[in-house]
Amino acid sequence: MTAVPLDPAPRTPPQSMLEGPRALLTVTGADRPGVTARLFGALAEGAEGAEGLAPVEVVDVEQVVVHGHLVLGVVLAALPADGPVDEAVFLSGLARLGAGVAEATGVRVEVESASGPGPDSARTGRPHHVILLGRPVPPAAVAGAATAIAGVGGNIDAIRRLSDYPVTSLELTVSGAEATELRTALAAVAAAGGADIAVEQVGLARRSKRLIVLDVDSTLVRGEVIDELAARAGRAAEVARITAAAMNGELDFAESLRARVRTLAGLPVEVLDEVREHLELTPGARTLIRTLQRLGFRCGIVSGGFTQITDPLAVSLGLDFAAANTLEVAGGRLTGGLVGEIVDRAGKARALARFAAEHGIPLEQTVAVGDGANDLDMLNAAGLGIAFNAKPVVREQAHTALNQPYLDAVLQVLGFTRDEVLDAL
Repeated sequence: MTAVPLDPAPRTPPQSMLEGPRALLTVTGADRPGVTARLFGALAEGAEGAEGLAPVEVVDVEQVVVHGHLVLGVVLAALPADGPVDEAVFLSGLARLGAGVAEATGVRVEVESASGPGPDSARTGRPHHVILLGRPVPPAAVAGAATAIAGVGGNIDAIRRLSDYPVTSLELTVSGAEATELRTALAAVAAAGGADIAVEQVGLARRSKRLIVLDVDSTLVRGEVIDELAARAGRAAEVARITAAAMNGELDFAESLRARVRTLAGLPVEVLDEVREHLELTPGARTLIRTLQRLGFRCGIVSGGFTQITDPLAVSLGLDFAAANTLEVAGGRLTGGLVGEIVDRAGKARALARFAAEHGIPLEQTVAVGDGANDLDMLNAAGLGIAFNAKPVVREQAHTALNQPYLDAVLQVLGFTRDEVLDAL
């Protein structure tokens, strides 16, 4: 039996790719029902109704409506029938057709040649999404991003608004730029202030994410739980100094954790309940989790904090998993020690990998969000690592950074629009 080849016939470009002129029709004006239908209806009848207009095929279309103003671009290619098509005659015929559409609908129709190499032919590399987020997004931030993109050889092919609440976010589709250069250039723009800027490669991988892990202290919840416990032990200043050094990457996390936990020795276990009851979720946390859960995500927390706090929190939010350290308790009081494996920087990355494996989800389809240096291994192991209001050392090394006060801004980095979020709620 002869094996059938996967592609038995060699592929050749369609006839219009090999010969025949092309034209770009640009339609602008007040949007109203029927404009697009009228244009394409005229094109369908054009070969008979416009002298010299050859049959055409639609090569490309893009339409956008901004505050009631329509911009529609259509690239058409002549389909040669009995011989070569004269470009001047072709454009003239389209111009007459466009004038008729303009008169009937009140829009403006411009016709120009689109023959020759397309604008994308010289561009290399995969296209990227560049997301600008801010409240507000100032013109200077857009100008800075556009300048940086052009500076690394990129071109902005499209812009759309993803959301206007709780932050304004704009998504730019950029072609022709290499990923590392693009991220480096835009990071400098973001550092100058005005807006956060995230970069993601265009493709199915962006919408294939299926699992998210969140750090807890200063990410899912405001503040640091251990600082609250230390305040009740009268050691707040000492512990705050150690915490800050650890989060900035100046101290080994496991060593710093043990040192901080020792200061809690003697605290009654009831203090844990008091601190947990006073936890304040970061604005947007519930919206983020609820939206992703309804979109099919597995959601969990990975914390350098304590299971006595995180486990009840995970239950209250309906999370799929949680990992944290466990404080040792004896006689109803904290001993100042820990029980079991330490969830440190490396431990967080291991927890992410374990959770992903348990749910059969590849690491490239995971998202991690955190703020401290002990989150870095986890952020870099995930398919997308997001530094959320993070320390400088974390912002510099994570895939992208958010400095907005709203955790649900993560949804826009993932490419979800405000309407999609509302539909999922």
